Amino acid sequence: ALFARCGMSIDSEHVNILVYRYLQESGFQHSAFTFAQESGITRSSIAGTKIPPGSLIAHLQRALNYVQAEVNLSEDGLPADIEDLETIEPLTLIESVQPEVCEQRRQQLRTRQRENRHDKGEHVAEENESGHTMEVDLEIPAERVHILKGHTNEVFACAWNPKFNLLASASGDATGRIWSLDNDTEPIVLRHLAPEGEECKDVTAIDWNSAGTLLASGSTDGAARIWTKAGDLQNRLVGHSGPIFSLKWNPGGELLVTSSVDGSAVVWDTLNGIRRQTFSFHSAPCMDVHWQSDTTFASCSTDPAIFVCQLGEALPLKTFRGHTDEVNSIRWDNSGKFLASCSDDCTLKIWTMAQDEAMHTLRHTDKVYSLNWSCAVPGKPLMVASASFDSTTKVWDAVAGTCIFTLAGHAHPVYAVDFHPSGAYLATGSFDFNLLVWSMQSGEIVQTYRGGGGIFEVCWSAPGDRIAACYSDYTLAVLDFKA
Repeated sequence: ALFARCGMSIDSEHVNILVYRYLQESGFQHSAFTFAQESGITRSSIAGTKIPPGSLIAHLQRALNYVQAEVNLSEDGLPADIEDLETIEPLTLIESVQPEVCEQRRQQLRTRQRENRHDKGEHVAEENESGHTMEVDLEIPAERVHILKGHTNEVFACAWNPKFNLLASASGDATGRIWSLDNDTEPIVLRHLAPEGEECKDVTAIDWNSAGTLLASGSTDGAARIWTKAGDLQNRLVGHSGPIFSLKWNPGGELLVTSSVDGSAVVWDTLNGIRRQTFSFHSAPCMDVHWQSDTTFASCSTDPAIFVCQLGEALPLKTFRGHTDEVNSIRWDNSGKFLASCSDDCTLKIWTMAQDEAMHTLRHTDKVYSLNWSCAVPGKPLMVASASFDSTTKVWDAVAGTCIFTLAGHAHPVYAVDFHPSGAYLATGSFDFNLLVWSMQSGEIVQTYRGGGGIFEVCWSAPGDRIAACYSDYTLAVLDFKA
């Protein structure tokens, strides 16, 4: 937005010309010729512009200096002293585009600053980057934290078994894992093997059936797999021509719906592994699906329409249009009366089957990545929470369309949000490495935990006594929660 107001812009044509000049200057003449042809810069009106030698490297160096300067800021927004920077390793170019590494360097600097101030006898405030005071006694103690290690890549998703003390996880290392929290046994590894000659792909989604007996996983290889809770592969469901983004069991636990980058949603009969019906209504990748009942579900897309579909019907029961950018996530409330959707257009919308237009349009100041509903609590409004790239989570009265709380405790985009089964608490996870637990009575933080990477997902166990979080540092954290 700042660049736009200042008249600044970056487009692919300009970048391609700088890359072309870099290849020429570096002696890669054949690569430069091929790149020029494929990128189309030979037809560009600015191709003959006089560009000084070394321009790409010079601009990358300036960008690296800028990111390093951001990392080197103190908590008060001023540049750090030289003595504080002495033990902090400078960023490399690759590290400068990795938010987790930048955050680690920033935290190392601030830890160093606190140590230096403490040595000088100065008072050290406990405050995070957003300015929110973090009381020391709110941090969940180490004895209540269980770190699950074994994945060799980022952990994207996790799901608690609804009946047994098991946690399932999905990772970019082409495996799912089933962790038993009753003992210290090694997890069951669910290997998503690729056909011979092909590379194993990320596991992107995971979900237990309502009985807790079967686990479904989706992969970027376009296949869904059904596993027993003992880790035996029961079925491999092949029907998509692109990666699977989302999958959900229906409430009865017999049908599974999957959504894919190929734009379709497919309903599967998991008892015999056959495809019941393919719904190809979207014109772009289908991002998410969620069941309203045993036979009816909603799907959303980057196109950015929302369809309500019923098994056996050739056309959608309902089409919701109103979002102006990609729709990232959808969820029905527990009653199936209200559907919530969130989008890159910075809004959360509430829909009902009784009308075509959104009942409410609720706004953030940046993209809204995920959402979740609270259970219905007698005497309390029906709540839905939205997690945004504006670093806040908002809790809304879904019926009245009003904001109950704006939860501003994170310093980076909030990716994950989940209500406690009672509705009394809300857990949020961000790429600032922090998991925060909020009271839905006061809107205040009641417990915190800082992990070793960005958080992709958080989820409460069915009894509400544990929280699981998936991290970009290849681990999961399971936190014992005490109200």
